[in-house]
Amino acid sequence: MEVKETEISAGCLRDLSVELAGVTLKNPVIPASGCFGYGYGMSEYYDIDVLGSISFKGTTLHPRFGNPLPRVAECTEGLINSVGLQNPGIDAVIAEELPRMRERFHGPIIANISGFSVDEYRECCRRITGESQVAIIELNVSCPNVHGGGMSFGTCPASVAEVVKAVKEVSDLPLFVKLSPNVTDIVEIARSAEDAGADGLCLINTLLGMRIDLKTRRPVVANVMGGFSGRAVFPVALRMVWQVSHACSIPVIGCGGVSTAEDVIEMMMAGARAVEVGTANLIDPWACPRIIEALPEAMEKYNIPSLRSLAVDK
Repeated sequence: MEVKETEISAGCLRDLSVELAGVTLKNPVIPASGCFGYGYGMSEYYDIDVLGSISFKGTTLHPRFGNPLPRVAECTEGLINSVGLQNPGIDAVIAEELPRMRERFHGPIIANISGFSVDEYRECCRRITGESQVAIIELNVSCPNVHGGGMSFGTCPASVAEVVKAVKEVSDLPLFVKLSPNVTDIVEIARSAEDAGADGLCLINTLLGMRIDLKTRRPVVANVMGGFSGRAVFPVALRMVWQVSHACSIPVIGCGGVSTAEDVIEMMMAGARAVEVGTANLIDPWACPRIIEALPEAMEKYNIPSLRSLAVDK
């Protein structure tokens, strides 16, 4: 499947390119962290250079095996996962994963960084800064703060601000903060990140959910609860993208339940500058190229010559 940066449909040129904090993407479609690995695995099935960018698997300072099995539960129009940030650690990502990734993907890379303390976030971001093709850091602040009583960084405005300031001290890469929806006021959290110096925001991360096995009468996921994602969460994600993009002046990446070209356009009409596709990749490995291929026709249908024209006035 070959998809070009711009497509000619009915004699009309459609511009798919977008910009995120000075980083230009050929199109707005980005596989979300945790749903695409490091990308090179999918390169056996299609040319991953058609993608706007790739947000690679959430990375911590030290290797993590992740949570006990089972980690996944199916839901109507969705999925619950409790993988637990399984990853080889920042040094192995830099030494082994990024070189393999760069052989197959030649666009800008988004580094998804996770941590359990401010120092861990800072050190991971310091080490990844300067790596070839890594153009944006995406901070996953849904991790529990081990020095803050176990509460997630992303549920506390002060904690979000603290980690953003710490990372900005050691990295000059554009910094996007991936926000948790499991909060009372998403705008308050977003503004705290912006005020602390974040260059952009990504939302939403997964909602908290669970399933119970009726035969065993026990939770399906060993960790009891996990992150709920998939098409069912799209209206919630869209609402939060709208709220945040109209309250903040920095660019927003929309994420949550996106599975079609129309979803991408709707997210961008709500204020997103680009869109991440997560669970859809697990259902259909060709979800991203299919969405990109369908975008020009959808743009023509709704009289959109350029996706940048959908940007919310800041």
